[in-house]
Amino acid sequence: MKQISRVLISLFVSVSTYYFIYWVPFSLIPFTENRWISSSVSLICAIGAGRYVWLRSGFVSRGLISCISYGALALGAIGFSAGFFGPMIFTPGANQGPLLGIFITGPLGFLLGGIGGLFYWFFHERKIRMS
Repeated sequence: MKQISRVLISLFVSVSTYYFIYWVPFSLIPFTENRWISSSVSLICAIGAGRYVWLRSGFVSRGLISCISYGALALGAIGFSAGFFGPMIFTPGANQGPLLGIFITGPLGFLLGGIGGLFYWFFHERKIRMS
């Protein structure tokens, strides 16, 4: 995979993971005085997801679990970012716009990415066995 696409996908996954972890679980727990806890936990999760995608996108041969998780993380991050930031850009007056990314496009992208990774692995392995 080309370096620029690896950088873009890893950056996209890191930013999406940070905002998803920051808003979904920590919006339910009030940290009025200690906001650094939610920020640091979100940053650690974002670095871990970005590192995982960076390392896995460089390998040529992949296993089943690796293909499914890479596809799920990449497409889930794209879906979450599109649903979360899109309504903020296109309809800034909508008060529930980012919920689209949190509850619909993010999880849907995660599921479709996992299914896409499964199909990629299936057809890639078949092509290797045939040749």
